[in-house]
Amino acid sequence: MNMNRNGKKDSGKMRGRYVLAASVLAAAALVSPVESYTVPKKMISLTKKIAPNMGGETPEKYRPNPVVVSAEAEALSHSSTTMKLTPSYDLFQMLPEEEGGDIPGITQGNALRDGTNLKVGTPDTLEGLKIADYISGNKKINDLPDPFKMVEKELQPFSDSISELVSTDQPVLSMAARHFFEKKQGKKFRPTIVQLIAKAVAAAIPEQSFEDTPLNGKVVNGESDPDAHDVATMDSSGWEWAGASDTDGLVTPDNHMGSETWRRQAQLGQIVEMIHVASLIHDDVLDEADTRRGGEAVHKMYSNKVAVLAGDYLLARASVLLARLENTAVVQIMATALESLVAGEIMQLKSPPESLLEMESYLRKSYYKTASLICYACRSTALLGGHAYGSTVATACEEFGYHLGLAFQIQDDILDFTAAESVLGKPALADMDLGLSTAPILYAAQEAPHLRPLVMRRFKEKGDKETALEALYASDTAMQKAKDLSMFHAQRAVDALLRIPQSEARDALIRITHTCVTRKK
Repeated sequence: MNMNRNGKKDSGKMRGRYVLAASVLAAAALVSPVESYTVPKKMISLTKKIAPNMGGETPEKYRPNPVVVSAEAEALSHSSTTMKLTPSYDLFQMLPEEEGGDIPGITQGNALRDGTNLKVGTPDTLEGLKIADYISGNKKINDLPDPFKMVEKELQPFSDSISELVSTDQPVLSMAARHFFEKKQGKKFRPTIVQLIAKAVAAAIPEQSFEDTPLNGKVVNGESDPDAHDVATMDSSGWEWAGASDTDGLVTPDNHMGSETWRRQAQLGQIVEMIHVASLIHDDVLDEADTRRGGEAVHKMYSNKVAVLAGDYLLARASVLLARLENTAVVQIMATALESLVAGEIMQLKSPPESLLEMESYLRKSYYKTASLICYACRSTALLGGHAYGSTVATACEEFGYHLGLAFQIQDDILDFTAAESVLGKPALADMDLGLSTAPILYAAQEAPHLRPLVMRRFKEKGDKETALEALYASDTAMQKAKDLSMFHAQRAVDALLRIPQSEARDALIRITHTCVTRKK
């Protein structure tokens, strides 16, 4: 990364490194195209029919759409055999309807959202669960399995194993790349989710195994849909029904542990953590952060140049390991996750002033920077477990990860105002120092119009931050509205999980959702 004489970094070069890594991953996905990815004509016509303009004529909203790759370049990279993924925010709801949120139309990626057929003969003791009941104390969260204890033994060798995977002959680079993995603190949040999803999907029979029966789809978003039967019985030659790894027989909870499927899913957890850590290292350079996870940031321990190279190296290793999973659909999905990280960084740096007041813009940026990696990892885990891309199970996994990631980020933004620096492991009010407005401030600005110019100029003038904080703490509703938004996404995450057959792992994922919105650090 180039720096000027004052040691300032060139953020354009930094974003270029993310794009390069994303391009490498995307290219790997095209090496071995799968003929069955061709979208059938029936699905194309069906998509036109089931994605109408919701609610008639409405004023066009501001739709933030950071461009990472030009439309021309994107068109050149596709063929009739490649997957064309729809971003999760266009598949699943972003805001409650009372706040102007839209219910996305039915399309590839979200068509199958009724788990009835998956649960035939297997009653679910948590059917209809409301996460608020556990927060209010009406139900005890400790009655659900502990997610971290459930995978503790499997993740015990995680740090040593991943440190070996990123080792290099260059001592400084090796130490920088291994810095986070050798820290013993932390819950290994993302690898834990991947491991639990792997166990949960093993309890569900892949829907492509069902014969002569409509898969599901009679109910979409809780309402009857006349076109759902067409979706459920569509031709299995479409790429919606591709992407499942060859599992050499039916994967079940009894034979999952120690199997080749389990090994690949565990390795995906390591890959996800590598990508996440690389993004943290690069972000700390861009943000000039001094600390991370209670310790010094990598660039403060070594240098900006070493930190950037360490992040690059982690992304390169993640690319190699991802290709070795031998699933081109998973490679493309995870490449899209990496591209999303770039989009989030661009949104954070380059959003026009008027967009900074939009809650949807904030949530979309949160999706790109946080939720995308989680939700795409969840869907990829299902594919490695033998479930097709468009199956009810894989769709539920992505939807869970999408809402969990947003709930996690909103809670993180709330803690930025309510938790001490010593608890967070990073500076409090860090977002405002970077000129960023998150859910609590945006809700405060809805009540206090005098905050809007401050938000639009990113708190650059003297006294802006103090004025915004005074308005936030004087508000009776702003912080609560932010908590309610986090709870909205937590409940939607639980609703998605409840479409998967009940198992200890699935119920542990419900508990981890509760942890996300109740944590204090």
